[in-house]
Amino acid sequence: MLRIQGFLLLIEGFFMLTLLPVTYFHHGINAFSMPFSALITVLTGFILCIATKKVKGQKINHREGVITICISWLVMSVFGGLPFLLSKSVPNFTDAFFEALSGFTTTGATILTQIEAVPKDILLWRSMTQWIGGLAIIVFAVAIIPFLSVGGMQLFMTEMNGINYDKLHPRTMHTAKRLWGLYVFFTLLETLLLNWGDMDLFDAVCHSMTTISSGGFSTRSSSIANYSHYSQVVVTFFMALSGCNFTLLLITLVRNPLALFKNEEFKHFVIMIFTVGTLLALALIFMEKADVGYSIRTSFFSVVSILTTTGFFVCDYTAWPVGLWVLLLYLMFIGACSGSTAGGIKIIRHLIFTKNASLELKRILHPNAVIPVKINKKALSKNVIFKTMTFVFVYFFIFIIGIIALLTLGVDFNTSVGATISTLSNLGTGIGSVGPYGTYAFLPQIVKWILVLFMLLGRVELFTLISIFSKNFWK
Repeated sequence: MLRIQGFLLLIEGFFMLTLLPVTYFHHGINAFSMPFSALITVLTGFILCIATKKVKGQKINHREGVITICISWLVMSVFGGLPFLLSKSVPNFTDAFFEALSGFTTTGATILTQIEAVPKDILLWRSMTQWIGGLAIIVFAVAIIPFLSVGGMQLFMTEMNGINYDKLHPRTMHTAKRLWGLYVFFTLLETLLLNWGDMDLFDAVCHSMTTISSGGFSTRSSSIANYSHYSQVVVTFFMALSGCNFTLLLITLVRNPLALFKNEEFKHFVIMIFTVGTLLALALIFMEKADVGYSIRTSFFSVVSILTTTGFFVCDYTAWPVGLWVLLLYLMFIGACSGSTAGGIKIIRHLIFTKNASLELKRILHPNAVIPVKINKKALSKNVIFKTMTFVFVYFFIFIIGIIALLTLGVDFNTSVGATISTLSNLGTGIGSVGPYGTYAFLPQIVKWILVLFMLLGRVELFTLISIFSKNFWK
């Protein structure tokens, strides 16, 4: 487990080193925050790898895999917060850790109040943390370090919870490599398209990394609002792409061109975007007397951004009529497809939950009938249905506990609701004071640490982290 942390830190340090040209170009040869952070990270990773070289070849079991995943996010965030702290972009360790973890978990909740004043190398590192966390650093490590030999498939399955494990290749390394290849391709394609518009290369790179990772960090305090309509459309498309199941995307591209379009979850994902987007657009046109083009563009951008838990914004949707932003609040719980970079409960669980609830009425009327819940024309086992129902219940239970905790600590109701759901769903942008154009900087440190826990819970799919606190887990 320590050996894995060592290799992850080496990877993180390598990414920091790639930013040195940007650092020296903007700050001169005497700049120290990024190179010093990279040196500390690489040195620590190297020491861990050397100290654990005798355990090379050992396998890890399920329990160790779960612990490794949870520890990895914490370790990566501790060292990932060094550039924020050393550059004095944030005032203390809590804020540095919060910003880094928000990046790696692709939450997008920020404590930065004047983003344009932050050094460019720090902004690029901020975007890069989300890009690394998007498809998970663990998958990346398994892909490029086959000699880890520490139960690659166990880590892969633990990290990519929710994916349909129809392996594209018999070896985990090749599967992860192909996923990351697709991930990189989408990032480069979006960068080219945005740079073709009104974004310079720096902004295009930063926004591409935070779009395809469903992260939402921007180089501007106004997010995407001040960019052209063309850029907003491009970002909308790639946000929707990031909300698709990456495994299905890859299968569609290399094996079965119709695989994605036959998937029931994907169909509901598309239907939900067009249904809610159209309703919001019509409401803005007839209730707010807004321009047709603006209403359509803004509505669909907001729906896709929130449904994929990206968190970009082009307007303050909390200024809309209450019914409209409450509808967006509901989308914050849902999330996009399983196996995507998005957070939230995921559409597949909502499908199972609603189908089982409707079929339960039929079972009451026909107690002797066998009426299974089917997804993609396949009947689900009772075990899968039970786990799904339990997950949804636990998710809402934690959400309520979070609201109560924040209210107890003096946070107002709207902000408590917004901060809890936005961190638990890895969305970043919520309602209240943490809505569009808001930040988390004003919150007390104890509240920030509670939200850190919610970001972790959302990123590792609840049960992975909660299971650590079970007695049976340690037996």
